Amino acid sequence: MKYRRLGNTGLTVSEISLGSWLTYGNAVENDTAIEIIDKAYELGINFFDTANVYNRGEAEKVVGEALSKFERSSYVLATKLFAPMGDGPNDRGLSRKHVMESTHASLRRLNKDYVDILYCHRYDHDTPVEETLRAFDDLIRQGKVLYAGISEWSAAQIEEAMRISDRNLSNRFVVNQSQYSMLNRKIEAEIIPVSEKNGIGQVVFSPLAQGLLTGKYKSLNDIPADSRASNDKMNESIKSMLTGSTFDKVSKIAAIAERLCIPMSQLALAWVLRQPNVASALIGASKPSQVEENVKSSSYTIASDVFDEIETVLQ
Repeated sequence: MKYRRLGNTGLTVSEISLGSWLTYGNAVENDTAIEIIDKAYELGINFFDTANVYNRGEAEKVVGEALSKFERSSYVLATKLFAPMGDGPNDRGLSRKHVMESTHASLRRLNKDYVDILYCHRYDHDTPVEETLRAFDDLIRQGKVLYAGISEWSAAQIEEAMRISDRNLSNRFVVNQSQYSMLNRKIEAEIIPVSEKNGIGQVVFSPLAQGLLTGKYKSLNDIPADSRASNDKMNESIKSMLTGSTFDKVSKIAAIAERLCIPMSQLALAWVLRQPNVASALIGASKPSQVEENVKSSSYTIASDVFDEIETVLQ
């Protein structure tokens, strides 16, 4: 496993990180989830990601339990807040009240004294950014959060937050979590340039396009029985990805991977990691063997002519 600095911070994270969206506390049994986390840690992954909204806190409980056997300083733990966690009007968003209460609730579920990274899961149009930034700054000063991040914010929203942080001499956002893969490159146009300008590192999710870039899906009529798409709890989230318009690109990428004698998933992850602003590619796994295969991409180097060939396919 190779490691990278997260943006301009001194924090070092594994190039491959493990997430818990749609899996732990939901579609994957707890014992299996713990086995997966154990395998990830064994293979050198030191970066684990979750969120309070993932199955209404159940994912945090599983991740916290699984990591409890390891030295706290040996891993980086991230969680998120924004989405509704109750029916009350203040049970959502990025108000100071919700930020503080949600963070304390996450720490209880995780059974940890602090989280390394706390993300604003989305942008809150109903709360002044300055209010959110002051709440995050207080949590960092209290030692309950070490670094602040955002997820799926626009370039303009990131710039706004940076200006306010600098004006108030408060802690800045240092990490952004966005979707990024061969099949979704939207962050290349504005998000990455703004992030590089402001010392923000990327932690990208769905680098395998929810399994579409693993080679397991050949067509809409050929869905493996043990895949995410065949799981009733997963089906809706991945359904939009399984369209005929993308299968031509996927088949061509698969042919390149076959010629290189590596799994397509490793090629897809290595392609994401070619981007210097990406600190870590966040994978999901429903079995330990998937982690074993994906971590190999950290040591794989793609030749420039292969990048050019892939670029031609994607365009």
